[in-house]
Amino acid sequence: MLKGRLGLETARVPHADRHGCIWLRRGALTVVSGTLRFGTAGSEDVPAGDYGIPFQTVSIIFLQPGSTVSHDALRLLARHGTGLVVTGEDGVRFYASMPFGQDESALARQQVRLWAEEADRRQVARRMFGWRLGEVLPAADLNVLRGMEGARVRTLYRTLAQQHGIDWAGRRYDREDPEATDRVNQALNHASTAVRAAAMIAVAATSTIPQLGFIHEDSASAFCLDIADLFRESVCLPAAFRAVKQFERNRSEPLERHARRSAARAMRDEQVIPAMIDRIKALFGGEGETASGATARDPSARGSVPRAD
Repeated sequence: MLKGRLGLETARVPHADRHGCIWLRRGALTVVSGTLRFGTAGSEDVPAGDYGIPFQTVSIIFLQPGSTVSHDALRLLARHGTGLVVTGEDGVRFYASMPFGQDESALARQQVRLWAEEADRRQVARRMFGWRLGEVLPAADLNVLRGMEGARVRTLYRTLAQQHGIDWAGRRYDREDPEATDRVNQALNHASTAVRAAAMIAVAATSTIPQLGFIHEDSASAFCLDIADLFRESVCLPAAFRAVKQFERNRSEPLERHARRSAARAMRDEQVIPAMIDRIKALFGGEGETASGATARDPSARGSVPRAD
């Protein structure tokens, strides 16, 4: 964020030349004399003050708790194709997003093409399993890959339980009553919700289609679930087990809050949302390979999206 008036009123910078995203919290996003401004009471990231926001040179703004946005600010963002996503702290919840009109629909069109052909759809699924398993096994049946991943996750559950000194009796989840289980399973449910919200943010930021999943199928957020699962072992599971230990030391706060904060810290420290965005670009072309190995260029892909609090 920079002080002073920024940009030209009528200019529209292509997303290929923009600089990722900005995270804002605890303040008011308004327009003063044609300039987008954020007046904040301050946080651990940004001192209290009034800042000019370079809205024409970023792709998306994440608005976190304690913040408000004016109608005039929404109008200005929409006019210049800058996205706005309303999130929980550090992206642990996805509340709303404003379409921000990428310059091209390359990622979404490639997603549709790959999803529409059964062979390509399976290949994308195998590639995602390959990322999770650490190796690509193109000839393996998807059910075999699911079984391999399930065995890895069960081993990780046991390892984390031993590391944290927690009793573990297996994964249990009741969709009708997610709270009707032991503490570890409750924490896993809450951490999974946080990581899924991060995936929804990444999907919104790339203008890809949440309904068109490659491993998940029935959910209206099937592709978001696909992306969230890429970070289950590295983020979700460790955060849940840490949260249980934190809850045992401090029961003045509910387990859900411990799990949410644990997931938020992990997502922030490991730059999970930018990593998710990069994974989506890698799946559907970006500046690297497509799922089928062909090379394609996405004008909006300029490396990872940095955090710019």
